[in-house]
Amino acid sequence: MTRLATDIGKGLAAVRDARAIRPGERIHVLGAAGAGASAAVLLAHRAGARVSGCDPGGQSPYTNALAEAGIPLVWEHAAQHVLCDEHIEDRPQRLAVTKALTAINPDHPELVAAHDLAIPTEPWQQLIADAAATTGQRLVAVAGTHGKSTTTGWLIDLLVRAGRDPSAFAGALLDEQLIGGPPSTARWGSGPEFVVEADEYAGNFDAYRPSVALLLNAEWDHPDVFADEDAVFVAFERWLRNAQPDATLVANLRDRGVATIVERLRPDWSGTIVAADDEPASYQIGLPGPANAANAMAVVAAGRVLGIDESIVRESLSAFRGVGRRLELKGEIGGIVVLDDYGHHPTAIARTLEAVRGMYPDRPVWAVYEPLTYHRTALMLDRFADTLATADHVAIADIWAGRDPDTTITSAQALADAVSARAASSGTAATAVAPGTVEQTADYLADNARPGEVVLVMGGGRSYVIAARLVELLRGRTGGSA
Repeated sequence: MTRLATDIGKGLAAVRDARAIRPGERIHVLGAAGAGASAAVLLAHRAGARVSGCDPGGQSPYTNALAEAGIPLVWEHAAQHVLCDEHIEDRPQRLAVTKALTAINPDHPELVAAHDLAIPTEPWQQLIADAAATTGQRLVAVAGTHGKSTTTGWLIDLLVRAGRDPSAFAGALLDEQLIGGPPSTARWGSGPEFVVEADEYAGNFDAYRPSVALLLNAEWDHPDVFADEDAVFVAFERWLRNAQPDATLVANLRDRGVATIVERLRPDWSGTIVAADDEPASYQIGLPGPANAANAMAVVAAGRVLGIDESIVRESLSAFRGVGRRLELKGEIGGIVVLDDYGHHPTAIARTLEAVRGMYPDRPVWAVYEPLTYHRTALMLDRFADTLATADHVAIADIWAGRDPDTTITSAQALADAVSARAASSGTAATAVAPGTVEQTADYLADNARPGEVVLVMGGGRSYVIAARLVELLRGRTGGSA
């Protein structure tokens, strides 16, 4: 493991049992423009807290809903957000923060100020768990290395169609139909369920103690916190053992990692295990690819556990069109299809390419990838190269460093060279380039993509800029025509 792994979460309060948010409780959220933290802001606000947020990255697709709710946001970090010297009555009673921030900058001014004033600092996931405790709804958590956001959105769609009015958090934008307001990653409802996406990174899901858990798949990822595959399995097993005593686990036992975890649980786990083993061929599924078919079967099994009528389950499976940045069609301009996807793991990329080939048979595919962190790219470089080399054309944007302290261990060009080498050795025509920033990558694609081709943009950092800018450039060149 890297040194970063030892520092993740340093300075944060230990995970505790969720408690109801007190009316008027003053809470400040760092990194509020992120997918998860923005949901924590919204849910705490709806639970009755006085919430503020800050993010030096500025506005994002996730902040529109916060602005509409009238939640105060500022686009910088400053100790004064905690000190509130001129208005001490507005001093926060606790801070919610992304765990990795404590590793990147342990001397962060707001964290230091909170420490000096003995103000508790907790992961934003704790805030979401507390919002669920405030509503008293039973927690339904969706976990797995891949497919969490799509499956969470699917489950929300199912519950909404069933009239169950769930509260929810998903790691991707949910549309207005699901939210009942501007697209966001949070939903507030009065029904019996509170659905959450449960991420395993650095124990992010530890705050969630579900009554129903879905486990979609499990394999090695996040090498900065998991030394190997077994460490991932241990994390999932530990989390499930901390679920409610009578919890139900919906498990995709066709996945090797899930089967291993369930085998470890079975001898002494107090909950109930339900296999997601229906045949996808028995259903009409609206999302493409084998991975979505497997996710759909988890939704089917969860629907039965939650008592949803079979006809509504079938309706949701056929009608649900996904969540933001999950094979999202950004446009087809001048005969060029532009898709945007969050995939950033070799397996996720392979499954996404497989789905795209099925959607657009016989059309050349560009795999455009913004690698997520340097250490991850270096440790998985061979697997990334093997997967990306199956595309017809490949472009690698500059690596998004995120929480990574060492930006010297690899590069976008190194990955591009590895992809080109794989393609040459296998006799395919694919070559890879590394055009530079996400903006430069979009510009390169606008000059080099041809009518009839599909451009699949993938990544977990700022890769969405590539897709959006490419669409804008193509429209400008075609006079806005499709």
